[in-house]
Formats: sequence, structure tokens, C-alpha cells
Amino acid sequence: MALFDRIPMPTAVCDVYGRVVLANPAMATEWGATPGRLCGRDVLELFRPREATPVERIAQALRLRHRSRYPVSGRWDAADGVRRHGELTADPISDDPDTTPSLLVRVLDEVAEAAERPAAPPASPTEARVLALPAGGATTARTARETGLTVDGVNYHLRRLSARWSATGRTELVARAYALGVLASGVWPPAPASTTKSIGPFPEV
Repeated sequence: MALFDRIPMPTAVCDVYGRVVLANPAMATEWGATPGRLCGRDVLELFRPREATPVERIAQALRLRHRSRYPVSGRWDAADGVRRHGELTADPISDDPDTTPSLLVRVLDEVAEAAERPAAPPASPTEARVLALPAGGATTARTARETGLTVDGVNYHLRRLSARWSATGRTELVARAYALGVLASGVWPPAPASTTKSIGPFPEV
């Protein structure tokens, strides 16, 4: 499970009907959710395949216990408001070759559709919550408990924000969060600005 949570690409395990059984933090981040909240969702509600035929072919192949890898092109609207497109791979997995396999779904070659991209906020609501707690001195473990994420999930969000803002450490990351209006100024303990005002478009830094 720890290794699954650390996979950097969005990854989920689905049953033969396409319902999410398990999702890693990277997959949950695409929708601004926690992995647990994705469980039970239909993967086709999250990703919209460009064609329905490959999906039906995969479902039939799983019922027949075939073991091939299946690529599917699709689109989805991420939590940051950006419409993305890319390729998903579906790999049948099971402990017993005689049982109907589950489906390991991974997102590859993720690309934003620039022509349809709206002005994106500098941080999602989940990322703002993950930033507010460390800004007030919370440890990574406490941040995980209070946000409902795993420790690896918290670190994933912080690494993602550091890369997005070119921050070299948590001190700079928090400073950037205030400068970009992600955290509310003049408030203690630190809180996301979205709780008192809407977060505007990503300003130049």
C-alpha cells in the first residue's frame, strides 16, 4: 500500500465494472479529493473516453479473463479547472489466474488543452488546506490527520506546489502562498484565503 501511494502518476484499481476500488494520492489530486472519496466512483465518470468501443472491448476481455494491456484515449476536467487529455492504460491484475481480474488504470501523457484552458487558481482548495497547517507549525503527520490524507499524500501536494511555484523549501513555499493570495493575510492560525474570499487567477511571480 505504501508503494502504491508513492506512485507519482495517477493510478487506480477498478473492478470489472469500472468502479474505483483503490486510488492513490496522485489520482485523487486530479479531482481535488482524497483517495477514499474516489472509491465507488465509476471511472468513466472521471475520464471520458474519446470512443466508447474500446471501453466495451476491455470490459468484455476482462469477463473472459484476458490479460492484455489496453490503451484508451480520454479527456477529463481536473480540480484546477483545466481540461486535460491523454492516454490511460488498463492492465488486468489478479492473484489467481483463474479468477476475473481487476483493472489497474494509470494516466499517461497528461496534457492540458490550451485552447480550452481557463484562468487557473494558484492552488486548489485541498492544496490550500495542506499549506495552511504547516504554515502554522503543524507537522506533516498532523497535517495528514486533519486533512484526511496520508503522510505521502501531504508530501505529494507540497512537492507539486514547490515545483509549480519554483520554491526551494517550505519557508519559501509558505511565503509564496501568502504572496499569491492562497493563504489569508492578517489571520492566525493560517487559513486558506478561499474561506474569506475567492482566489483569483494565478498572478505573475
